[in-house]
Amino acid sequence: MSPTPSPYRPRHGGKKPSTTTTPPSPATAAEHPATELSGADGTAATDAARSPQTQDAATQTPSHIPKSGTAAASALMAAGTMVSRVLGFLRTALLAIAIGSTTLMADVFEKANSIPNIIYLILAGGMFNVVLVPQLIKAAKRPDRGADYTSRLLTLAVIVMGAATLLITLAAYPIIASLTLDWTEPMIALGAAFALWTLPQIFFYGLYAVVGQILNANAKFGWYMWAPVLNNVIAITVIISYIITFGRYSAADQQLTEWTAQQTMWLAGGHTLGVALQALILLWPLSKLGIPIRPKFGWRGMGLRQTGKIAGWTLATMTVGNVANLLYLRLISGATATREQMTEGGAAIPGEYAANVAELIVLLPHSVFVLSIATVLFNQLSRSMDLGHYDDARALINRGLRIFAIPLMFSVVAIIILAGPLGRLFGGAAEDSHLAGAAIGQLLVLLALGLPFRSANFYLLRVFYAAEDARTPMLIYSVVSGIGLITAYVMAFLAPHQQLPFLIVGLFSVLHLLQYVLCHILVVRRWGGFGLSSVLSAYVRAGFAALAAGAAGALVLWAMGGYDWGFAWNSILTAVVACAAVGVVMGAVFVAVLRAMQVREFREFMEPVARRVPALSKLAG
Repeated sequence: MSPTPSPYRPRHGGKKPSTTTTPPSPATAAEHPATELSGADGTAATDAARSPQTQDAATQTPSHIPKSGTAAASALMAAGTMVSRVLGFLRTALLAIAIGSTTLMADVFEKANSIPNIIYLILAGGMFNVVLVPQLIKAAKRPDRGADYTSRLLTLAVIVMGAATLLITLAAYPIIASLTLDWTEPMIALGAAFALWTLPQIFFYGLYAVVGQILNANAKFGWYMWAPVLNNVIAITVIISYIITFGRYSAADQQLTEWTAQQTMWLAGGHTLGVALQALILLWPLSKLGIPIRPKFGWRGMGLRQTGKIAGWTLATMTVGNVANLLYLRLISGATATREQMTEGGAAIPGEYAANVAELIVLLPHSVFVLSIATVLFNQLSRSMDLGHYDDARALINRGLRIFAIPLMFSVVAIIILAGPLGRLFGGAAEDSHLAGAAIGQLLVLLALGLPFRSANFYLLRVFYAAEDARTPMLIYSVVSGIGLITAYVMAFLAPHQQLPFLIVGLFSVLHLLQYVLCHILVVRRWGGFGLSSVLSAYVRAGFAALAAGAAGALVLWAMGGYDWGFAWNSILTAVVACAAVGVVMGAVFVAVLRAMQVREFREFMEPVARRVPALSKLAG
């Protein structure tokens, strides 16, 4: 939701240490898994010091490098991510059919089901993802292939996450009470009942992260990325079975008074089952690594204190971002309380579910295009910074920001034009689902306006990480989060609660702009200008092409009743047809205008795409 920490992790947490190397994320690990690590004592092992068995092993592929090659590993991971995203959208649409989207139960479920992931990230997610892989790879070079270290680490994680999950689950009621605004006692009690079933997910998220990183360290990348697919399949099955058993949501339903404990167990327990199986399925490939793993205690000398210091700034950044997110969502929950007091028109007031759906949609182009491009450029940035080639680094900053203009400007205009039908996809199937879809669409427009700044400051923060500086991003996040929270709570004091979702979501776009300004100033002050005029020129040219495409798309959508509750609003299926038709027309016009204008960033953007799909090479001209 809010300007939160990115999935990227810095190579080091602050100033460059002498013996610690990059802890790769799943994506970067797949592309560069062969990073050399020093020995356990901080020195490189020599051939003379190796035993005959070690020398034989040295001629083989190291365990942390995929035997099938890094390209194949990356493709496998990308496919798993894409399939999981598609299933995630399907799950979200089905959930709206089951319990509505701008309804009490949708917001209660969203609150209870999102808290475990956020709490896990605050407690341990950063530590697991930031510091585990390099230590596991280092341990894998020992004679026991890391069996002792892995056993101790897994034992520690199970104990810590198990104890934390138990304590947090017991505090379900006060957690829900503190993270909601003006909810009545029955609403809080219902939220706490849901939370009792969903908070155990914290343990399984932790187990999934630890076991997944063990597999990644041993070049088993696919399991970690494909396990969420199982989770989504189970969630979809649970929702479909719920609809068959209890029926779909109707606008006449009185959810607060008619809801049963069986429905809570079905939905909340079923989703927790999916998260649990997502983690437990990884135990099977773990058992096939050939490493004897058993419960083992005693954690002194594992190097966790050293790596913890290195990752400290990154963990602080994650904590700031996620705590701020919880506080923003608390304010949005005030709209849920107001909606319950209304006799009619409540479907037009979005709540937490609608806000998270809008975030999910707007984040898609950033995740698909910007993240993939930035991952490649980040590695080049890191090398340039490490070698002190700052001219090259500035050129890379300029190139990345210019290339982003192509997908981002198209996405901004497309989301604005299609905001209504896109919202309708997740509005459910009740009589007032068109109002729910319109409410989601309004949030989409507000979020889309900040998308270019969101992706730009995301990339500029990677510049600091490439320079092995995680302190500056943490300070930026802290300043922006502080300003944002103060502003949000002032607005909550002055404005009616039903307006808070729109005000806070709109605030996010303003904060993305503010964060970009801070990042830009600090990057220029530290490394010099990177050609802002050429970046702005790229966005202007791409924006012109996107506006032309948007005009064509708007005509198509108007013909399909997109602006007068016509065909595009009739059902989820008609909304899909409208989105597809408008998307095809907009895409064709966008490409045609870019080619006519000979926009060089379009050719640069299409180069890596054309290498994977040669048939698309003709589009770039």
